[in-house]
Amino acid sequence: MGRGHVTPRRIKVLVVDDSAVVRRLLSEAIRKETDLELAGAAPDPFVARDMILAMKPDVITLDIEMPRMDGLTFLTKLMHYHPLPVIVVSSVGQSTCDIAIEALRRGAVEVVAKPNGPYSVGDIGHTLPNKIRAAFGARVRVLGNGAAAPLPPPAVSAPVSGATVTVPAGSLVAIGASTGGTQAIEEVLLAMPAQCPPIVIAQHIPAGFSASFAARLHSICKMEVKEACDGDLVAPGRALVAPGNFHMMVARRDGVCRAVVRDGPRVHYQRPAVDVLFQSVVEAKLPHTVGVLLTGMGSDGAQGLLKLRESGARTIAQDEASSVVYGMPKAAVELGAAQKVLPLGKVCDAILAALK
Repeated sequence: MGRGHVTPRRIKVLVVDDSAVVRRLLSEAIRKETDLELAGAAPDPFVARDMILAMKPDVITLDIEMPRMDGLTFLTKLMHYHPLPVIVVSSVGQSTCDIAIEALRRGAVEVVAKPNGPYSVGDIGHTLPNKIRAAFGARVRVLGNGAAAPLPPPAVSAPVSGATVTVPAGSLVAIGASTGGTQAIEEVLLAMPAQCPPIVIAQHIPAGFSASFAARLHSICKMEVKEACDGDLVAPGRALVAPGNFHMMVARRDGVCRAVVRDGPRVHYQRPAVDVLFQSVVEAKLPHTVGVLLTGMGSDGAQGLLKLRESGARTIAQDEASSVVYGMPKAAVELGAAQKVLPLGKVCDAILAALK
């Protein structure tokens, strides 16, 4: 007689937020999901520290604006002493969005907007559980200095400073990513020369946070990086990031490519969606195109990458070992959409080689 069905263990989540209202909303969203378990709710990092040791949660949601100890300081300590997947829950404002992006650099794997931001209570009820599932499956790695980060140490071989890189006319690089993608995209762009091929990026990120993400990239990368506006020129030396809560596409007219930013239904529950961007690149019919699918949960971008390959584009997927979540790249590989499956540190070189 065979063994009976074993119910999978539920994902234990600890909510850390100084607002009683937000704690209640997040807790209710967690309790409604059969595969999630609310381990507890803490009003500040000091209470959270004791609850982590007692309850051993799998995932933590963390506010970044709290009394006694701010969330960024707590996150840094947590990643040093007790690394766990962390989802930053942040209000939307210039300073808080900047801090949230910094939290992703320090080891958080996801960010969501608080219910009183551009997302309604209903939105957080759908968004948060999916983010928790993605975070639970994420690789949180501890680096040699004791700090934790969602990606292994970079091993990129950037072009020699000042070297000339020839970009063929009609070139375009389209990049898609989700969980862990902010750091993965940063590493790829840091290795790019100032006169890089035109780059368009769809990263799953809430409204408001994409501007801070683009601004940070612009401050550290050699090329111009900006949050895309409708009609922006897609040009060498420029990378455009899709704005949160909007789809971004490219449209080619009279030999010139521009960004198209539109509202519209979510695709794979996402807006921006990678598949929407990739499909528009296929339709642009540029002669030198590279599609890149990086770390992320789900399958967004897999079908689009396949269409890119079928249209004659070069296609690259991040490998499992260097992915925070090997979901989107894995789906693309299983479809036969990726011509190359590479560790993150080799993606930039592969892009440039494909355009020679």
